[in-house]
Amino acid sequence: MACAVAVAGYALDNQLNGASRLASVTETAVLITAILFASLSVARHAERIAQRLGDPYGSMILTLSAVLVEVIVLAIVSSKGGSPTLVRDSIYSAVMLDINGILGVAALIGGFKHGEQSYNDDSARTYSVMILTAVTVSMIIPEFVPLPSWRAYSAFTIVAMLLLYGVFLRMQTGPHSYFFSYSYPEKKSRRNPPADGPAPWRPAAAIMAAGIIAVGALAELMSHSLERSLDGVDVPIGLVALIVAGISAAPEMLTALRAALANRMQSVVNIALGASLSTVILTVPAMEVMALISGQRIDMAMTPLQTLMMLVTLLVAAINLNDGQTNAIEGMTHFVLFGAFLMLLGLGL
Repeated sequence: MACAVAVAGYALDNQLNGASRLASVTETAVLITAILFASLSVARHAERIAQRLGDPYGSMILTLSAVLVEVIVLAIVSSKGGSPTLVRDSIYSAVMLDINGILGVAALIGGFKHGEQSYNDDSARTYSVMILTAVTVSMIIPEFVPLPSWRAYSAFTIVAMLLLYGVFLRMQTGPHSYFFSYSYPEKKSRRNPPADGPAPWRPAAAIMAAGIIAVGALAELMSHSLERSLDGVDVPIGLVALIVAGISAAPEMLTALRAALANRMQSVVNIALGASLSTVILTVPAMEVMALISGQRIDMAMTPLQTLMMLVTLLVAAINLNDGQTNAIEGMTHFVLFGAFLMLLGLGL
């Protein structure tokens, strides 16, 4: 479906330049829906590969596929005359969605159904300290960097983020991989295991690649329709950032909710915190490289209110995820913070 919408969109794009605002808004809604379907397809096939690999590799594949979709959409939308703060606001929105939205809702509904849900607390501590470090280096310190020095600090940020991710990846897949897994008690099942073994991963990888290409094509069209839809309308840039973040977070949300209902909180922690870390630690260097190549600086420094919300979110996550068990109360604290984020966004703050 996404490919068909992309083909039709490119065929009609020039004809829609003089269309009414209602037509442009409708086109934008159709394109966002198509991007969501494409990203869900990417996530679904990433999940098949993840099931074959198991944790921590499976969760890593899921989060990386979501981050790749976000980077593509961000790169295309921001290159079409977007706000210099769009990248910053999108990353901030993604972290709020991942930690306060996904983790909060999953812990809330999982807590109501199962009570306390166990996971490996080593993973939560590792993710939390990595996210805090990455956010500080890439989104808090830039506020104090003089404008003439932005290229030097951007280059440092790129190197620092890649080094952090390299060490984290070595840790996640090497001698400390047990940090990111949890041994659940085996459940008895009446069903016999499939005789053919796990499904092959190559077809899933091919469909993932096609879905990512479709996302790029649709994002290009969406940037045009958004520009026509918002022409002359005072809309907070945070709304566009939330749309970009929501596109990549939607598949993660569905996967995390299924895992919480199945009482597999380790997968939720890996998805929510892993997606937040990957968003900061991979999206930032990708966008900074584009800024250095184009010579157009992007504003990565968070506002004081964004900084406060980010630090409170990470502090609450560090406290809640320090004992190896989640419950509905912990989920509710994050859900309230997510509600505050949406309220502030609605107020244009």
